[in-house]
Amino acid sequence: MEIIYRYDGTFEGFLCCVFDSYVNKEYPAQFQDEAHIESSLFPARWVETDPRHAQRVLTSLGKLDPYARELVVKGFLTCAPEKEKIIYRFIHTLYDVGPSLLRRLSDDAVLPLLKAVRHLDGEVHLLKGFVRFSDFEGTLVGEIKPKNRVLPLLRPHFCDRMYNETFLLYDRTHHEALVHQPGKWAILPLEEFKMAAPSAQEAQYRRLWKRFYDTIEIKERHNSRRRMSNMPKRYWETMTEFQDEEYFQAGTDTLPESREKGLPE
Repeated sequence: MEIIYRYDGTFEGFLCCVFDSYVNKEYPAQFQDEAHIESSLFPARWVETDPRHAQRVLTSLGKLDPYARELVVKGFLTCAPEKEKIIYRFIHTLYDVGPSLLRRLSDDAVLPLLKAVRHLDGEVHLLKGFVRFSDFEGTLVGEIKPKNRVLPLLRPHFCDRMYNETFLLYDRTHHEALVHQPGKWAILPLEEFKMAAPSAQEAQYRRLWKRFYDTIEIKERHNSRRRMSNMPKRYWETMTEFQDEEYFQAGTDTLPESREKGLPE
């Protein structure tokens, strides 16, 4: 019987949907998280999140193939439309076929997930170089506007390289922030965030960075198309070198309005 599964929107909640589908011998026609519940002709059922059930599914995937487990974990971070259906179809087929499924890269149960994860990995790779931080009284603050939920994958990169720094990296798309203090970190929901105007010193650093960017270009070899290929335009909105004059105007020496006071112990 086809049925709609409704869950809390978490990765654990989705894995519980997978668990329930096998226990109840159901094939979900659709998945709806609690933020996107819609009416439908199909019957719907709420699936409770049980960490034990979620862990059983994740462990079983790891035993079949560690790479399959990685694809499922990353797949849930992607912006693919109906990502739950894509992941569920992959898991369902993997349980039926076994690890050999991962050698059938063009299979309809594999290819959509692979494409979504490749898009995610590509965005993470680009953002490792495109993030721009500003200094506010010793706290480094940056913003990004990704398509995928990239903060969990960017976290090791920035926390390892900036382990002595206090920083906040805000995801405008998903309204969450990676907050780091020496020795601890957290990814926290943050519905609203507005960066304060820079101090006089920070404004000067921003101008110096933009001047450096403008100066190193060989004007005679300017190629707008090539630049947008290497540095897609949708990332420019949060990059210092592409901002208008207002971004370089100094204000009072204040922290961003939504600065976190600290991380939970």
